[in-house]
Amino acid sequence: MPERKTTAKKTAAKKTGAKKTAAKKPAAKKTSAARNSSKGFTPEERAAMKERAAELKASQNREESERSVVAKIASLPEPDRTLGKKLHAIVTDTAPELVPRLWYGMPAYAKDGKVLCYFQYGSKFKSRYGTFGFSDEANLDQGALWPVVFGVTELNAAEEKQIRALVKQAVG
Repeated sequence: MPERKTTAKKTAAKKTGAKKTAAKKPAAKKTSAARNSSKGFTPEERAAMKERAAELKASQNREESERSVVAKIASLPEPDRTLGKKLHAIVTDTAPELVPRLWYGMPAYAKDGKVLCYFQYGSKFKSRYGTFGFSDEANLDQGALWPVVFGVTELNAAEEKQIRALVKQAVG
C-alpha cells in the first residue's frame, strides 16, 4: 500500500499533541419569520383544518350536511348571505337529488358523493363578487370550450332562469 504524504503542519500538530479546531461562527439571529414558522400552523390554518374536519363529519349525514350549509350561508356577510340563500333555494328546488354540503368552506351540491356545483362567496377571498361554479363532474360540455364559473353580483329572474337551466344540464 502506498504511504500517504503528510504536510508539515499535520506532522507538527501530531508531535505537539495540538488539535485542529475550527473557528466558531457567531450564531445567526432568528428572524421573526423563522420563529413563527417553527411554531407550526397559523391560527387561520388551524381554523381551516377544524372546519374541514367538521365538513367531512357532516357530509356523512344528509340532514346534518344541509344544516351545516344553511348555517354557513347564514354566517356570511351581506351581500354574500342574500346570494347564498337564493342560490341554495334555486339549486335545491331545481335538483333535489343533489346533496348540499360544505366544500372547502363553501356551500356546494354533490351527486353520488362528488361535488357538482358550488358557491364561492366573494368575502372568502376578499373579492368584489361571488362566483357560482361547476366541477368537471358537471355535464356542461359543449364542444372544445365552455364556461364553468360565473361571476354573480345579484340574482334577478333572468339570472335565476339561466342558473336553473345550467343546474339541470349539469345533473344530466
